[in-house]
Amino acid sequence: MASGLDFEMGPAATTLREELRALVAEEVPAGYLGAFTDDPADLAVAQRFCGVLAERGLLCLAWPAEYGGRDASVWEQAVVREEMWAAHEPRGAQYMGVNWVGPTIMRHGTPEQKAQHLPPIARGEVIWCQGFSEPEAGSDLASLRTAARPDGDTWRISGQKVWTSYATMAQWCFLLARTSREERRQQGLTVFLVPMTNPGIEVRPIRSMLGPHHLNEVFLDDVVVDAANVLGAVGDGWRVVQEVLAFERVGIARYARCERLLETAPALLGQAWEELAGELRGRWARILVQCRRARLLAYRVLALQSEGRVTPGDSAAYRIAVTRLDQDVAEVLTEIVAAAPLDGAEGEEFRAEVEDHWRYSQASTVSSGAIDVQRVLLARALLPAAS
Repeated sequence: MASGLDFEMGPAATTLREELRALVAEEVPAGYLGAFTDDPADLAVAQRFCGVLAERGLLCLAWPAEYGGRDASVWEQAVVREEMWAAHEPRGAQYMGVNWVGPTIMRHGTPEQKAQHLPPIARGEVIWCQGFSEPEAGSDLASLRTAARPDGDTWRISGQKVWTSYATMAQWCFLLARTSREERRQQGLTVFLVPMTNPGIEVRPIRSMLGPHHLNEVFLDDVVVDAANVLGAVGDGWRVVQEVLAFERVGIARYARCERLLETAPALLGQAWEELAGELRGRWARILVQCRRARLLAYRVLALQSEGRVTPGDSAAYRIAVTRLDQDVAEVLTEIVAAAPLDGAEGEEFRAEVEDHWRYSQASTVSSGAIDVQRVLLARALLPAAS
């Protein structure tokens, strides 16, 4: 019997990791902390890097070849996902199109929608945003009020979305709106593929104490959308969105960045690491174990997805683990950089990475589904319904 856990996926995955790390080192500037800063050059880096990945067939590796992929396994795509998140996601917002917008269009889109949207995503040329949450419909998404009414061959949509990532730079919005009032709130919802250039759309960035961010409010005032831009059947949006959320939550490999930051600390400190308080180093070790446990949960959900058996409870378990991990890692690393001598360019760069991670982690337990809601989903999956 094996005495430990083996996280390796074989020689092909190792070669792929080496290729990706070499590309990041060559194409991404030192000190890069992501595409969404006050410096427009950072977004330009991400867009250029997406083109590099696309040219090598690495951006949508696991997509079918007919849609611009390489028919690779979901595990090879997981390698790409992990390496990108470990390097502060130099794909920028493209992971959204790659991980779930494109695959959802493959499953539910018309031939015309596939031909229109999949090639630009595979080339890294288009940014999507997600129009789900509203001021009074965040964790309780089924209570959304944004309404779409039919008007001949078009729909007219009015309402407000909030916490909409990338809306200031996106060309398209994956939008959920109510098209009818039904007995159950989950019924009567429809997904629309909305051009962000349509008249009647106003985007207002949301600033916060956490610094530069990609969150926005989106106001829709009688926005006209062609009937051809309905994804799936009218009224079937809830089923489509539940599938989307399962893919979205496991597609964000935050554990990979957490693990890299944790492992960097002792390597960077050298002998000074041994001079830190034993209690602090002990917490570091426990959190590293927690990090690898989150990786195993991600792999479990990925295996279920590949078999078409993933449930909301599976995704919720992973989401709970990785968001708590984000905050625990931020806490222990903040204490380490405060207590340790970190001199020179490498030390300053690591401090900046830790601060960036701390900023993100503050909202991690409420973004993409509040952790309390995830606990409810997990409880429903684990406990049999009352008879």
